[in-house]
Amino acid sequence: MFTGIVEGLGEIRAKKSLAQGCRLEIKAPFDLTDTHLGDSIAVNGACLTVVECGQGVFAVDVSPETLRRTTLGKLAVGDKVNLERALQMGSRLGGHLVSGHVDAVGEITLREEKGSFLFLRVRLPKELMPYVVEKGSIAVDGISLTVNNVYEQEIGLAIIPHTAKVTTIGLRRPGDKVNIETDLIGKYVARLLRPYVASSSLSLDFLREHGFV
Repeated sequence: MFTGIVEGLGEIRAKKSLAQGCRLEIKAPFDLTDTHLGDSIAVNGACLTVVECGQGVFAVDVSPETLRRTTLGKLAVGDKVNLERALQMGSRLGGHLVSGHVDAVGEITLREEKGSFLFLRVRLPKELMPYVVEKGSIAVDGISLTVNNVYEQEIGLAIIPHTAKVTTIGLRRPGDKVNIETDLIGKYVARLLRPYVASSSLSLDFLREHGFV
């Protein structure tokens, strides 16, 4: 589990093909002394397992499913990536609950710089839109962000200068692809309510009875 608070930018040092997958070697911007084989690290929002570690570089294997669901297969040597180690019990939850299980890939459609702030619009797959709400949380390339606006199939994001500086979001341009993970709690609520929505038995009385309103 993660929070979407990126610890720093890593750099792809090597990319090796595996049977249907690949191995990435990443230089970390933080001390790896307490990082061990089997630990989880989110790379651009995708939870990956450390399979090698030493001298400031760690390696992760990327499965066929992860390559299909994320942008990781497009990474090249020299590319920067957002890194976050797994949340420790008792740590501050500075962002929101992020599983590291990317839902799908979105696309930057608009970039505007207004003063010190960066404004982006991101197009999402249609099936993700029910899980997005205005002022709710979303993870974009592993960064916990607030949804400023919700459009028919796009979301609007306001990026503060600090976030633009210390993550890859400040480098994104229209046409760039990004990993999207919608709010974990919202997905569970939607799953819980699905049978009632399908049977048309959902009502305000039902929501009150079950503590949703």
